[in-house]
Parts: sequence; C-alpha cells; structure tokens
Amino acid sequence: MLMLVALSAVIVPFLLLVLLRMPAIKGMSISAVVVIILAMTVWGMEGQVIASSILQGVHKTLTILLILFGALVLLNTLRNTGAVTRINQGFQSISQDMRVQLIFVAFLFGSLIEGAAGFGAPAMVTAPLMLALGFRPLAAVATALIADSTAVAFGAVGTPVLVGLSTLPDAGTAFFKEVGVTVTLIDLFAGTFIPFILVLVLTLFFGKGKGIKDALVMIPWTLLIGITYNVSALVYATLFGPEFVAILGSLTGLVVAAVTARKGWLLPSTIWTDAKQEDFQDNEEKSEMGLIRAWFPYIIVVALLLLTRIVPWFKEFTQTAIDLSWSNILGVEGIASSWAVLYSPGTVLIVAALLALLVQRKSFNHFGRAAKQSFSTMKITAVTLSATLAMVHVFSNSGMNMNDLMSMPSYIAEGMAATFGPMWIFAAPFLGELGSFITGSATVSTLTFSPIQYNIAEATDANIKVVLAAQLVGGGAGNMICVHNVVAASAVAGMEGEEGNVIRKTLGPALLYGVLVGIGGFILMGIL
Repeated sequence: MLMLVALSAVIVPFLLLVLLRMPAIKGMSISAVVVIILAMTVWGMEGQVIASSILQGVHKTLTILLILFGALVLLNTLRNTGAVTRINQGFQSISQDMRVQLIFVAFLFGSLIEGAAGFGAPAMVTAPLMLALGFRPLAAVATALIADSTAVAFGAVGTPVLVGLSTLPDAGTAFFKEVGVTVTLIDLFAGTFIPFILVLVLTLFFGKGKGIKDALVMIPWTLLIGITYNVSALVYATLFGPEFVAILGSLTGLVVAAVTARKGWLLPSTIWTDAKQEDFQDNEEKSEMGLIRAWFPYIIVVALLLLTRIVPWFKEFTQTAIDLSWSNILGVEGIASSWAVLYSPGTVLIVAALLALLVQRKSFNHFGRAAKQSFSTMKITAVTLSATLAMVHVFSNSGMNMNDLMSMPSYIAEGMAATFGPMWIFAAPFLGELGSFITGSATVSTLTFSPIQYNIAEATDANIKVVLAAQLVGGGAGNMICVHNVVAASAVAGMEGEEGNVIRKTLGPALLYGVLVGIGGFILMGIL
C-alpha cells in the first residue's frame, strides 16, 4: 500500500498522459491533486508543509518560465532578424540530410548548451532550430529531448557531479574527478549509441516505410560521432575534472562531424528528408547576413554562461545582485527555492537577444515583437508547470510527516534495493531516471538518491564509484521523459496538449539507455 502511494507521483502521470493521452495541463493538475491528497491522508504530511511545498513549486515554476521566455525570445528575435534563416543555410551547406542535421543540432549543439547551461535549456533551444529546418514538431521535440541525455551528467559546468555528490562522505575534488571519469567509461558502452538511437527514432517514427533500413546505413557515421564525443569526454574528464567535459566534448564532436559530413565520409549517398513538414517551404532567398554574425547570439550565450560559472567575481555578482530566493517558506525549515535572476540561463538568453540586434544592426522593435510572441505561448505552460512542480515538491518533502515515515523517494529506493540486492548495478540507473522523471533535474535526482546509492553499494560490496556513475548517467536518461522538460519543449514548438505523444516517443530510448548503462556498469565492475 505504502509503495503504491509512494509511486503515485510516477504512476498517475503515466496513466493520464501516456495511456489516456490527456493534455499535460489537465493530466498534471489531476496528478497533483491525487498526490497531495495521498500525502496528507496516508503519508501524514501536515497542511503547512503541503502549502509550503506547493508555494515552493510555484516559485520554482517562475525560474523555469524565465528560461523558457529567454529561449523563446531569442529564437523569435533571430527569426525576425533573418538570422535563423542564415543559420539553417549553414547547416544545409554541410548536409541537407535530416539525419545529419539532427546530430549537429540536437546532439552536438544541444550538448554544448547542456554543458554551459543545463536545467532543460538545450531542448528549448534546439527543438525550435529543428522546426526552422523543416522538422515536424513532434520529431523536433522528441529528438531534442532524447539528445539531451549523454551530456547531462556534466551539464551546467559539472553541477550534477559537483552538487549532486556534495553530501557524500567522500565528497571532494579527487572523488568528483574519479566519479566523472567513471561516468565517461560507462558511456563508452552506453552513450556511444545515442546518436544512432536518435537517427533510428527519427527514421522509424517519421520515415516513409523504410525506417530501420534508413537508420542502419547511418551506423558507421553515428558510431564515429558517439565514439568521438565519449572518448574525448573521457580524456577531458581525466585531464580537467567534470566542469568542462560536455562543452569540450561537444566542440570536438562538432569539428569531426563537420569535416566528415562535408566530405561525405561514412555517410550514404542518398539524402533523407522524410521527416520534413508537408507544407514546409524552404526559404530560397539567400540571406546576406554573415554566418558568424548569425551565430553570434549563441556564441554570446555560451560565453556568458561560462563567465557566470567560472569567473569568481562575476559568478558572485550574478548570484547575489538580484536574488529572489525564498527560504523557509511559510516558516517551514528546509523548504526553500533559490532564484538568482542574473545567474539564470534565461537572463543570459534575453541579453543575447538584445545584443543580437546590435551586432546584426536591426531595430529593437524586433525584440518587442519577439517578447509579445513569446508571452502568448507561455500561458498554458505556466499552469502546467505549476501543477507539476507542486506535485514534485510535495513528493520530495514527504519526509516531513507525522507518521515517522521516510520520504517517498527514499521509500521507493529502499524497496528497489531490497528487491535487487547484489544485482543493484542494473537498477541503479533506473533510480536515477526515476529521480529526473519526477524532479526534472539530474542534479536534484543525484542529491536525493546518491546517499542511498552509496549505502547500497557499501552493503552489497559493489564499486561505489561505478554505482554513483550509473546514478548520474541514469539521471541524464531521465531527462528524456521528465514531465516539465517535455512540457517546456512542447511549448516552444507550439505543441501544448501533445505531451503524452512526446513521452511515448522518448520512453523507449530512455529505458534502453538505462539497460545499456546497467550492462556497461556491470562490465566495468568486472574490470575495475
């Protein structure tokens, strides 16, 4: 009974969104009500804790909406200035094959944004870019979410490792580096296949009858990109630690992908465009804007994100100048929500949109029009995210109860540990996925579950670093199906109400990634 209640935050959304195909605004509102009622009646959470958890969720929603607005306003500004047209012409000059464009935009450029920003920003940036290339909305959103996985363990300049593992007994620079290296070793077995899985999803679900065949011919090139990213990630993790793995790995991958795609190495001779929108019109008018000038706003995004995260005085300024964080909400100790406005990727995206107008010598009216367009698409998303995050924080704070029960996440983890025992390495990534699915963050998933993973590894004489690495990679895989990432990515693509369809496309890859991580971890345990 208690296990069913603890899993209600997973089961109810899955039933309503995926099986009954409800729009997220309705499905997540119902899910939130069900979980809150069960938390009060069965788990024994007091009304004050429930209320503060709901307010925590609403406050957290505002932080995500800022990122969403920033992603939308940058995209709409660049559409208005013609920069998106020029960027797409650049991609098309490398290859007009949508399978190749997918790897460039979703996997490699998305991994670069993940390494610099994290927190759901990559899919919100890459899905609209793919829409502008002509990808069908569902294809763009689903593949953008699947692609935002391998780089996640090192997202936001290593935050999942540095913050997610910070409460453990061994926490420290050397330990973080060793776990980071172990993550890359596991991903040599698992993450290497993500580019091919992306192409397979694209051709299988959005092709015209030859999905598997159209994917198989891409195996040599996609494996080259997967191996390039993950081998370089191993080198960078070994040399520099976890902070710059995703950034440097994706840049390395972009160079190799550009050279090989231009020369047609390991690529089929046929051009695949089956996933293109039926009514899509390629912009035949060539933009006179220089490619560097068109890309400049995204260069600014990466540069500012790095500055705010690695330059000490600038980091301190952005974290403290406009701090709208809320501590001890309604007087409940430990329930808080942080929001350093200038440190947010959303603010960086807005600044980049404004600077784009200066660099591209365009009128500031473009920004005003873009802001208006962006606000109009966010109304439903705001309600949906509020319901989702209210449910998430009630679930996470459920350890504060009158029945002396552990929190719902801990209860689930203990039950899984008792079931799997010595074979825990196969379950460890799925606990990471579960955490990301519910909380929407690999960092929060790892913060929540890494102590449990650590204790289970000790109790079963498993390699602690391998188990923790499996948690981190699993947290990245959970990004594919995380409800609020799905809601936000769907919003930027104009697909409100289609969230269940998106999860149906991303669930299989998320589960497959977890299986590959378990196998990789098991092999690694035998080697180390």
